[in-house]
Parts: sequence; structure tokens; C-alpha cells
Amino acid sequence: MVSLAGSTAVVTGGGGGIGGATSRLFAAAGATVVVNDIDVDLAQATVADIEADGGTAVAVVGDIREAVTIEELHSTSTEVAGGAVDVLINNVGDYRPNGLFTETDEDQWAAQYEIQLHHVFRCTRTFLPAMRERGRGAIINVSTVEAFRGIPYNSTYSAFNAGVSAFTRSLAVEVGRDGIRVNCIAPDMADTLQTPGDRMLRGRDPQLIRSWIPLGRWGQPIDYAKVMLFLASELSSFMTGNTLMVDGGTMAAGGWYGRADGRGWTNLPNRA
Repeated sequence: MVSLAGSTAVVTGGGGGIGGATSRLFAAAGATVVVNDIDVDLAQATVADIEADGGTAVAVVGDIREAVTIEELHSTSTEVAGGAVDVLINNVGDYRPNGLFTETDEDQWAAQYEIQLHHVFRCTRTFLPAMRERGRGAIINVSTVEAFRGIPYNSTYSAFNAGVSAFTRSLAVEVGRDGIRVNCIAPDMADTLQTPGDRMLRGRDPQLIRSWIPLGRWGQPIDYAKVMLFLASELSSFMTGNTLMVDGGTMAAGGWYGRADGRGWTNLPNRA
């Protein structure tokens, strides 16, 4: 087991889905976890689970898009850590198709900016100075594979998530000499509260999953949490500026699907 004993980790959106699994896993590894979530029930349930397992966690309930929430998260985390936190995980994001770009408007673009990218800037700017002063820290952002390939009806979603990965690369170069590592994960095919597997199937044969995803299954929240634990730990001590695809192989497949009859591959999924 990777040990984060004695460290403090902040997880935005840390109550459910990938964030909830990450909060629980980091606590199991010995970290004190500060769980931010907009949903009070999810946040409290995650803290209760961690405490029941002998871990330590504190909830900060609030919308991470709001500056007041970030201020409360920072002050609570600083108090818990006794100074700079060791790990900041900017996990919050939101996947909802916007439709054809020409049918979207500036209010929708602004909303996408706030939920995908702006809070990453704000949180990082708030927590980074203390990390620099102390001379160490790890920042982990969450993007998506859709930042690296075309996705119809989601142009702004893709663009702002590409910004998350670009921000990760550039910030990593900027703060590397301060002892701070900045990395990112790009999930796909995650069976979570926001994107449940049943909704993705939409009544289709579950056996098709083996055609769509090279590893043959949906990703579970713990799959993504494990990679973030790796990025937060000394196991990745010489890694920074990376976005790791955590996708079951969908990016590697490049749009190719295993035929349902097992006879080769197709790039025409209606004939899989």
C-alpha cells in the first residue's frame, strides 16, 4: 500500500463518483482528507465512511465555482494541515452535452468555463503560494479524453478541458524548481453517479462494452483514484506536466471497435 501518512490532501468534488473514491483511498493510505462537495449528503457520507474505517477527514460543503467556498476550503485545510497542504486535487467537472455549437450562446460558454476551468485556476492560485514557500507539493487536475479528440455537440466542453491539460503542462514547468509536481488524469468510460453505465448503454446489449472498450468493461471510480494516488505519491517523484489517459484503452484504439462477432475490428460501430 502506498503511504501518505502525515500528509493532508484536498479533494474538490470529493463526495461522490471519482472524487469520493479518491477521498476514501487517500484516507486509507494515511492522508487527512479535506472533502469539498456541493452536495452536503455526499460530503458527510464520505467523511463518515472514512472515519468508520479509522481515517481522518473534514467536509467543506459549497460550490467550488464560488470564491467564498475556495476561501473556506483554504482556511479549513490550512488549519487542518498546520500550514500548506501536501496534495491538491482539482477534480470538479461536469459532462452535459450542449448541442451544436452554433446553437449555444455566451451564457452556456461562461457556465462551461466556470465548471471546467475557472475554478482550477482559482483553487490552484489559492493553494500554490504556501506550497512554494514550503518547497514541495503535488497538484492533480482532472481533464478528459475528449480534450484530445473530436467530440460532437460538446465543443466548449472539449476546449475548456484541453485548457486544463495545457494549464497542467505549463504550470508544471513554472513551479518544478519549487519542488511542486503538477499532473493530470483524463478519464473516459467512467461508471459514476454523473455518467452511470446503464445510461450509457441506453438499453443496448451489455456485451457491446467488450467491443467499445479495449479492456472490456466500464471504469469504476476506484480505477481513477488509484492513478491519482500514484501521482500524489513518491512512486511518481520524477513525473510532472503529464496528462495520463485513464480510459480502458479508448484513446489507444483511436475509434476502432472490436466486432461483436469477434472477427476483427471496425471503425463503423453500427456494424460492430
